[in-house]
Amino acid sequence: MLLLTAGATFIAFLDTTVVNVAFPDLARSFPGDRLSDLSWVVSSYAVLFAALLTPVGRLADAFGRRRVFLFSLTLFTCASALCAAAPGLSWLVAARAVQGAAAAGMIPAALGLLLATTPPAGLAAAIGAWGAAGSLATAAGPALGGVLVDAFGWRSVFLINVPAGLVLIVAGLRGLPERSGGGRRLPDPVGTVAFSAGIALLVLGLTKGSDWGWTSAATLGSSAGGLLLSAAALGRSARHEVPAVETRLFRNPTFAVASVAAACTGAALFAWLLCSPLFLTTVWHYSVLKAGFAVTPGALTSAVAAVAVGRLARPRHLPAVVAVSMAAYALVSVWTYAHLGAEPRFLALWLPMGLVGGAAFGATLTALSTAAATSLPPRQFASGVGMTTTARQLGGALGVAATGAIFTAHSLSGPQAFRDVYLACGVLGALAAAVGLLMARFPPASPATARTKES
Repeated sequence: MLLLTAGATFIAFLDTTVVNVAFPDLARSFPGDRLSDLSWVVSSYAVLFAALLTPVGRLADAFGRRRVFLFSLTLFTCASALCAAAPGLSWLVAARAVQGAAAAGMIPAALGLLLATTPPAGLAAAIGAWGAAGSLATAAGPALGGVLVDAFGWRSVFLINVPAGLVLIVAGLRGLPERSGGGRRLPDPVGTVAFSAGIALLVLGLTKGSDWGWTSAATLGSSAGGLLLSAAALGRSARHEVPAVETRLFRNPTFAVASVAAACTGAALFAWLLCSPLFLTTVWHYSVLKAGFAVTPGALTSAVAAVAVGRLARPRHLPAVVAVSMAAYALVSVWTYAHLGAEPRFLALWLPMGLVGGAAFGATLTALSTAAATSLPPRQFASGVGMTTTARQLGGALGVAATGAIFTAHSLSGPQAFRDVYLACGVLGALAAAVGLLMARFPPASPATARTKES
C-alpha cells in the first residue's frame, strides 16, 4: 500500500515541476507560438491541480477512495500519453489540463487509503515516507527533467509516466482492498462547481498576472471572480447538510494552523524551484543538464529529511520541526541574497544553500502533513489532505506570482532579480516559521488517537 500510494504521489507532484526546464526545447518544436502561450503548459496543470484537490477529496471520501484513486491514475496515464504525442501546442495544453485534474484525484485518495489501512503504530512513519515521495518529486523535477530533455527531448518527460502509471494501475487492481470507504452522500454539486471554479480563477490570475499585467482587466477580473466564487462556496458549505468543502475542519486549530503554514511554505518552495534553475542557466550559463544536476543535492536532502521526520518525530516535536526548519531556510535565503553574484560559486554558495533548503522543505512538509492528517478522524482523511494540499498550491501560486513580478521589474541578465527573489523567499520562510510556532499551542494528536477520533 505504501509503495503504491507513494508511487502515484511521486508522479503527480513530479509533473508540477518537471516541465520547467523544457521550455527551450518546446520553443524549438513550436516556433510559431509565443513564450507566453508556451507557459500554459505549466499553468494548465497547476490550475486544474489546485482547483480540484478539495472537491475530489470530498468525492473520494463519499464515493470510495479505491474507485477515485484507480480512475484518476488511469486518466493521468492516458493524459500523459496524449501529452507525449501532442502534434501542436493546443493539444498539449488541453492534455496537461486533464493530467492536472487527474493528479488532483490521486493525491487525497492515495493518502486516504494509506492512513485508513496503516496500523496506528506505523502511521507516522507511513506519512513520512509518503511525504518524502512528494517532496522528492517536487524538488527532483528540474533535475530529472533536465536529464530527460537533454537526452531524449521534451516528449520524454511525459512519456516516462506511461510505464510507471501502468505498473501502478495493475498493482492497484490486484492489491487495493475492494471496500475502502464510500457509501455516504455525494457533496453539494453547486458548491463543488463554485469552489472549483473559484480556486481555478484565483490561481489563474496569480499565475498569469506577470504576463497579462497586474492591473489588467483579465488579471483583476480573474482574481476578484475567484475570490468571490470561493467565498460564496465556503459560505454555502457552512450551511449545507452535505457540503462541498468541510469548513468544520477549520474549527480544528491544529488543522487550521497547519494549513496556513502549508500556504506560506508552498509560496517559498515554488518561488525557490522556479528561480533556481533559471538563475543557473541565465546568469551562470549552465546547460540544462548541468543545471539539473546542480539542484539534485537539495532533492536528496529533502527526501532524507522527510523520512527522518516521519520515523523519528513525535507529535509534540512537529511544531519545533516546522519552526526550526523554516527559520534555517530563511537564514540561508538571506545569506544567498547577500552573496549571490554573477561569478559561479557552486561549492562555496550553491551547494550549501541547496542542501539546507532541501532538508528544510522535506522536514517541514512532512511535519505539516503529519500534523494535519493525524488531527482528523479517518472518514475525513481524503478531504482534509485535499484542503491542506490546496493551501500549499495556492501558496505556490502566490510565490510564482511574486517571482514573476520581481522578474518583470528587473533585467534577468544579471543576478539582482534572482537575489531579490531569494530575499522574498527568506521573508516567506520566516513567516512560515512563525506560523509553525503557533502549532505548539495546539499539539497534534498522536496517530493512535487519530484512529478513533470523531469530528
